[in-house]
Amino acid sequence: MREKIVLVRAKAEDWKEFAGEIQAAFAIALEEHYGPQEEPVPEDTEIRKAFAAEDRDVYYIFQGDQKVGGAVIRRGQKAMYNELELFYISPAYHSRGVGLAAWQAIERAYPQTKVWETITPYFEQRNIHFYLNKCGFQAVEFFNRMHPGRDLPMGEDGDPMPGTEAFFRFEKHMQ
Repeated sequence: MREKIVLVRAKAEDWKEFAGEIQAAFAIALEEHYGPQEEPVPEDTEIRKAFAAEDRDVYYIFQGDQKVGGAVIRRGQKAMYNELELFYISPAYHSRGVGLAAWQAIERAYPQTKVWETITPYFEQRNIHFYLNKCGFQAVEFFNRMHPGRDLPMGEDGDPMPGTEAFFRFEKHMQ
């Protein structure tokens, strides 16, 4: 039997460890699509901001005693509206149902949420499949050069970060 997924709040001093883990997870798809990257994605500054922001909850995701991923939730941009800002499952746990179980644990932790939002790059077919076909999100917007409409992540040098030229925005309306 699979062990229960548990969300454990990350501490402020965990930011560097968290950053390394999420950057390693994100690097796989980025390198497959763009080749080796000079800068990590997301950048350290973005992770530090998430840990410092009062409207963010940062979690490690555990299955039993094994750390299997992490998530950053941005609370209450609108009433009963939350955003899954960052989410990763360690590659060793891909294709085992861990991501869906982790997402369900997040939903249970925020029962007041009426609408969830998240974004993912257009090239991340694995993520698109996960959000649409597993978690019940709907694609509601496609940001690209013809429809920028959103501040997408920029590198510290002011240039767009790799993979940020086009994103899908997803929403999930809760029952």
